[in-house]
Amino acid sequence: MKIAIIGAGRAGTSFEMALEQVGHQTTLLHHDELEHVPVADLVLLTVPDDHIAEIALQLRERDGQVVAHAAGSRSLDVLGPHARVGSMHPLAPLPSAHRGAARLLGATYSVAGEALLDDVVQSLGGRILRIADAQRTAYHATASVAANHLVALLGHVRELAETAGLSLEDFLPLVHMALADVVELGPDEALTGPASRRDMATIDAHLAAIPESQRSTYVALANAAFELAEERRSQQPA
Repeated sequence: MKIAIIGAGRAGTSFEMALEQVGHQTTLLHHDELEHVPVADLVLLTVPDDHIAEIALQLRERDGQVVAHAAGSRSLDVLGPHARVGSMHPLAPLPSAHRGAARLLGATYSVAGEALLDDVVQSLGGRILRIADAQRTAYHATASVAANHLVALLGHVRELAETAGLSLEDFLPLVHMALADVVELGPDEALTGPASRRDMATIDAHLAAIPESQRSTYVALANAAFELAEERRSQQPA
């Protein structure tokens, strides 16, 4: 399949490499090279979400060509005048071309629109999710929490570790064990620690020991842990 990718950032370069690996003919272009877009079966927009509508309006319409985007929170409406449209958003972080391309192979994708996108995802060995437009923003918010907020949380762990004279690496085995417990047991049963046992004295001691700049994050996460613990208790037999 001939695929033109517009947007040469981390997502675009990841898609180019992955699609080439499974046999597609790809052309990667920057957003300001629209006059050079070749005749293609699919034009995939991997530009920032806020620029999709603008680029779609500038993109030449061609009979039979599918125009799609890779944005998780946008519907097909942003693709404007094009007759055949679609979207394919991967549930995978793409921090670099090589790492991103490896993750796109076999990833889960939210797919909408033309059936051609199903063929592309299947060629990548991917799994397809169908998301209603009304649920799309909530879906993308969940993806952002699962990936981006987890990374931010580990940034918080790094700051606290340094306060204790240690490093993030010292705590990564604990992170891996906690995630393994979530996979095997689910969040409710995996929760441990002071919030799970209503140990306010320990939490107060934590807050006194950590930098003031980190306390609001700690409190927000402790409150979330309290809520999870309460939900677990409410589901237990009396």
